[in-house]
Amino acid sequence: MMNPQISVAACLVGVFAWACFMGLHMVPEGYVGVYYRAGALLQTVSQPGMHVMFPLITSVRHVQVTLQTDEVKNVPCGTSGGVLIYFERIEVVNILDMESAHTVVKKFSVDYDRTLIYNKIHHELNQFCSVNTLQDVYIKKFDQIDENLKSALQEDLTKMAPGLSIVAVRVTKPKIPETLRKNYESMEAEKTQLMIANERQRVEEKLAETERKKAVINAEKAAQISRIEWEMKITQKESEKKISEIEDQAALARSRSHSDAELYRAKQATDSEFYRLPGGRRQQAAADARVP
Repeated sequence: MMNPQISVAACLVGVFAWACFMGLHMVPEGYVGVYYRAGALLQTVSQPGMHVMFPLITSVRHVQVTLQTDEVKNVPCGTSGGVLIYFERIEVVNILDMESAHTVVKKFSVDYDRTLIYNKIHHELNQFCSVNTLQDVYIKKFDQIDENLKSALQEDLTKMAPGLSIVAVRVTKPKIPETLRKNYESMEAEKTQLMIANERQRVEEKLAETERKKAVINAEKAAQISRIEWEMKITQKESEKKISEIEDQAALARSRSHSDAELYRAKQATDSEFYRLPGGRRQQAAADARVP
C-alpha cells in the first residue's frame, strides 16, 4: 500500500506541473504582455519571449509597441449645408512607447485606441464638417484634413496619453450622394477641358512669342551686319583718303625737291658763268643783279 505522504507529494507535483504547463505562454516580438488577476491589472510587464503565470486566476493581454495602423471606417459627417457624407476609410499610423504601455493600459485598457483614436476621429471629423460646406470638404479643404486630424489627435494624446504618438493620418475621398457626385465629375471634366484649352492657348502664345523674338533677333542681326558693313566702307574710304593724301604729299615733296634741284643747278650755272666773266663785266652783272 502506497504511503499517504508520497501520494500527497505526487499530487502536489502533478498539480504544479499542470499549473506550469497551463501557465506557460509566449509574448511575440513587437509586443509586451500585461497581466490581469481577478480583473485587476498587475504591475508586471513582460518582454517578448516565454513566460509563466498562474493559470485560471491570471490572464495575459498583448499590447503592440511597434508601428501599427488603425482603420476607422464609414464615418458619417454632416456639412454646414446639411448634406450627409461618409468617409469610407481613415488610416491612423501610430506607435506606443514601451515604457508608457502599462500607464496607457491602466488608464484606457488594452483597447486604448478605441477611446483615444477611433472616437476622437469621429469627433474631429464632425466638427470639421459642421463648419464647412460640401465644396470645402470635398474639394477646397480636402487636402488639409490629414494634417488637421493628425494635429488634433496628437495634441490630445500629449495631454491624456504621453508615449502614444501619431505618425501619419490618411483620409480617403468622402462618399457623397450620387447626384452630387455626378455634378462634381461634370464640373471636373469641364475644368479639365478648360485647363487643356488654356494650356493649348499658352503653348500657341509661347510659340508666337518665340517667333516674334526670332524675328527681332534676325532683324537686329541684319542691322548689326549692315552697320558693320557700313563702318567697314567708311573705314575703307578714310583709309583710301589718307593714302591719297600721303601720295599727294609725297608727289608734292618730290616736285618741290625736283624744283629745288633745278633751281640749285641753275644758280650753280649762273655763278659759274659769272665767275668766268672779265672783271668789268662781272661788276656790271653784279650791279644789274642788285637792281630790282
